[in-house]
Amino acid sequence: MSQRKKKIMITNYQKTYSHSLQKDMEFKVYGYSGITLLAFPSQDGRFYDYENRGLIETISTQIDQGRVMVISCDSIDQDSFSADWMNNQDRIQRYENFYHYIIDELIPYFLHLYPQQSNKPLITTGCSLGAFHALNFLLRTPDMIDGCICLSGAYSMYPFYGSYSDETVYLNSPIDYINGMSYDHPFVEKYRRKKIYLCVGQGDWEHPMLEDTHRIQELFQYKNIPAHIDYWGNDVSHDWPWWEKQFPYYVNLLLQSL
Repeated sequence: MSQRKKKIMITNYQKTYSHSLQKDMEFKVYGYSGITLLAFPSQDGRFYDYENRGLIETISTQIDQGRVMVISCDSIDQDSFSADWMNNQDRIQRYENFYHYIIDELIPYFLHLYPQQSNKPLITTGCSLGAFHALNFLLRTPDMIDGCICLSGAYSMYPFYGSYSDETVYLNSPIDYINGMSYDHPFVEKYRRKKIYLCVGQGDWEHPMLEDTHRIQELFQYKNIPAHIDYWGNDVSHDWPWWEKQFPYYVNLLLQSL
């Protein structure tokens, strides 16, 4: 009996120096064509988590078919969100530097490596804190990013910075700045043309993510921003086995909508 030949996914590992962060940053690319998914790791995670946790495998067919590329980037959470020992102003500035690394360095470098992707949709995605990044980067940069897939995200800075606030905290707190935007704000009109997918479970460890998802849904509805927002069951916990199910489900929904 002949054995079925296993497909070999095209991958590309990169390590480059970031001037924004003043350190080397790693990332890995999967695939060769299609929409681009920029995948943020969960809190304190690494660029290889999507592969090691099996999420890349869940969409391997779409990658092999040239329908999806994935950029799996690194995080600097241990210098910002998780760095309780640091001054809050320094912590949030470090995250702002990360924003500029992604927007000013990583994405342009990726498009230099893969110029054929310059006219393809760029979609951010992430689980847990990665979902926060995915939504925040879309909402802050709607001229560059075309949509997001956010799984189990909190969308306010409060869980991470408590009562501390300054201009940079506000700039990176989606619930706060969406609430503060007028109905006819230029960015709001751009959001209405985006592909936005948010999902959260109702089981263990999904708080305050569940409450934040409800709140962002209310704000989107007030401002007439279309978004596909789902609440999975009471058995759906804040953990990788569920994200492994949700990730390919929403990637397929996105592909069907394009």
